Amino acid sequence: MNQARLTLQQVARYGIVGLSANALGYLLYLALTAMHVEPVVAMTLLYVVGVLQTFIFNRRWTFEHGGRVGVAFKRYVFLYLLGYGINLAVMRLLVGVMGLSHQWVMLGLVLGMPLFFFVGQKFWVFARPAQGRATE
Repeated sequence: MNQARLTLQQVARYGIVGLSANALGYLLYLALTAMHVEPVVAMTLLYVVGVLQTFIFNRRWTFEHGGRVGVAFKRYVFLYLLGYGINLAVMRLLVGVMGLSHQWVMLGLVLGMPLFFFVGQKFWVFARPAQGRATE
């Protein structure tokens, strides 16, 4: 399969995994905040569950990664910790400082962060080894 076709297939699969996980996560976020769980706490709980769930699906199905699970998982966790930091900073700034609606801010994050994560996963977490290089 050529690289462009492979990337399109990965984008489609990543989209399916991400849309499913994020739709469920957003509904659970709304439910938790409706039960008076603080928005940052709700985001954090759902973030941890989502990271674990999507690692499995993205590794096996989206990127068909055959490398070492431990290395990929450490990179995945690091990438998502970085993403969590971005989410937290945006929530604190836009909700805590500027007073915007947490529901809309979270929706924006759910829609905006996937590109960051796809690029990180494709080119770092689940990167295919170059010819002649051992699989990580």
